[in-house]
Amino acid sequence: MTSRPAKKNLAKKQTAAKKKATTKRSPAKRRAATPENNAKPTLYGNLVVQLLSLLKDEHDFIANAANFSALLFNALPNVNWAGFYFLQGDELVLGPFQGNPACVRIPLGTGVCGVAAQQCETIIVPNVHEFPGHIACDVASNSEIVVPLFDGERILGVLDLDSPTIGRFDDQDAEGLNELVTVFVAHEEGLNADD
Repeated sequence: MTSRPAKKNLAKKQTAAKKKATTKRSPAKRRAATPENNAKPTLYGNLVVQLLSLLKDEHDFIANAANFSALLFNALPNVNWAGFYFLQGDELVLGPFQGNPACVRIPLGTGVCGVAAQQCETIIVPNVHEFPGHIACDVASNSEIVVPLFDGERILGVLDLDSPTIGRFDDQDAEGLNELVTVFVAHEEGLNADD
């Protein structure tokens, strides 16, 4: 990660993340707004506050990624896997996560995670069984969202969430998760700036 101060670049990163994290959807109808969907912005706003609290005064990247994945796994309904894959060379390598054991290495361009990392964009898959080349680490998973992590223009890895519910993730999830990822990466960059 670069050694730029996080505060100065947070707004710029959020804008860059929104531009880069263009949401791609597998063919599916957009769901109508429901009271549950309308509560998502509040839920994600609360998660930002909780994540900032977890990150405060902690300097270990792995510990922060582990707490971030645990926060999502326990706070988001109908999620059976939440975690990270970090880019090493031309493949993604498993990082901290919550859920069943997972695939350890994913080549770029393979599966939802590999495609999201290669294309540098958030991908929502309402039904993973319809995604060409889906990697089934957990047979209970039916939908997935993958959000890339960026350090400026460089991709660091992805945040991956799975659900047993078909159509679980939507554009509000993509927006909320992108904001959380921006907070996480900005915190880690701020730590490196202090080194």
